[in-house]
Amino acid sequence: MKKIVMFFLLLGLCACKSNPTTSLDKKAEVAIKGTWEITSVSYPGSDVISVNSFEIADSKCFIGSNWKFVSNNNTGTMAIQKRDCPSFSSPITWYINKEGNFVMKVLNAGEKAKRVREGYVLRVANQTATSFQLVDRIVVGGSSADVVYQFVRVN
Repeated sequence: MKKIVMFFLLLGLCACKSNPTTSLDKKAEVAIKGTWEITSVSYPGSDVISVNSFEIADSKCFIGSNWKFVSNNNTGTMAIQKRDCPSFSSPITWYINKEGNFVMKVLNAGEKAKRVREGYVLRVANQTATSFQLVDRIVVGGSSADVVYQFVRVN
């Protein structure tokens, strides 16, 4: 029953997001080429509520996760290896559009991105040569809040 309620809640959240444009921001994409680590995840009320990020794990499990972005073909990987969290590793496809949105699909091994119908749209913020943020807008208790994933360059 919990899964059914969560499914409809997530479906409602996803239905509110419009389809992102596909006009690419190549400069922003090239700037995040390489390997990155999430050093923090923050949002209002994080001490009392939990957020299931990307339908994979609690948002706090993503602290210390490794991400690799390849800008010439918009592919990459993400991996969680945090204690007391589910171990997870997956290929991804991604792009950054001219509106500053990071659009990502999490793939199963061997799966083609065109076969995956659902993805995630986050806003790119505070991008520098060594760090950037991805900001996800969520609805909690009828109010909007931002979940901020802080990335730091590993190499």
